[in-house]
Amino acid sequence: MYCIGIVGCGRISHSHVNALKAMNGGELRLVACCDIIPQRADEIAALTGAKAYTDYDVMLAEEKLDLVVLCTPSGLHPAHALKAAEAGVNILSEKPLGTNDLESIDRAIVAADRANVLYLEVKQNRLNPPILLLREALEAGRFGRIHQIVSNVFWARPQDYYDMAPWRGTWEMDGGCLSNQAAHYVDMVQWMGGSVESVKAFSSTLGRRIEAEDTISVILKFRSGAIGNINVSVLTYPKNYEGSITVMGEKGTVRISGVAMNKIETWNFADPHGMDSRISEASYDPKSVYGGGHAVLYKELPKILDGDRTSRAYVTAREGRKTVQILVKAYQDARKL
Repeated sequence: MYCIGIVGCGRISHSHVNALKAMNGGELRLVACCDIIPQRADEIAALTGAKAYTDYDVMLAEEKLDLVVLCTPSGLHPAHALKAAEAGVNILSEKPLGTNDLESIDRAIVAADRANVLYLEVKQNRLNPPILLLREALEAGRFGRIHQIVSNVFWARPQDYYDMAPWRGTWEMDGGCLSNQAAHYVDMVQWMGGSVESVKAFSSTLGRRIEAEDTISVILKFRSGAIGNINVSVLTYPKNYEGSITVMGEKGTVRISGVAMNKIETWNFADPHGMDSRISEASYDPKSVYGGGHAVLYKELPKILDGDRTSRAYVTAREGRKTVQILVKAYQDARKL
């Protein structure tokens, strides 16, 4: 039995709680939850039977945890990861690992290495069935040389979404729509495209009263020569419209769309393959833009904590750092204009 603690009991924490509840006990147990707002911690405690805390340091000191899950604002992730590592506790961080400070992320990575604990990041969209099939096709070489990868995140976040939590949309704790809403899509583009050589970006704040951007376009140049493009807006009227990725190569084109990269819309390759018979079963209807990957992740967690490193759910902080590196470069380029 692995004992888990969650710090940060806001919106995304419920995806973790629901994934744990779906397992019906078994090898994972939520024993503690923490939030500086007592009512939020109490709510999770009432749902799960976990002990509620308002002080993260106290939770780490009092509980014998095997894993701490970071669901706090992004700007706090590095400091919270560092504390967990120093306490000898494995870490599972929500996206992204940090906002604009790669050095703080690196300090947490080094601390985890020294403590011999895992430092993982939630990359639930990598576990979407359509994405798994796309990755399988990529690794099988079906695209040939990749030419271009395009991702669109056209979602709706009204002003009251930002007003209900003062850290949202701030540079220190959150960043804008690229860092918050589209971090998984940035990861997806670089995961498919490989090493990034250069980053260019244009951003604007057009319709929301926030520090950071609500609309942005990013262009990536991969070392392979391929071009990547990420377009993001939280001003889509009247609701979430699209969360997609399109991969184009010399021998194939695939577009996965829906609101959370959940539907295979285009699947064309020069040569047939046995995996083509799985196209229809790969698409699914997610309950939210978060998709269904958290449930898959938690099913894999016991094996990962036991030492299995072959799972797609095993994504280290070093891998997750690549996303933050792109975010930092995009913001640096956009803000210098």
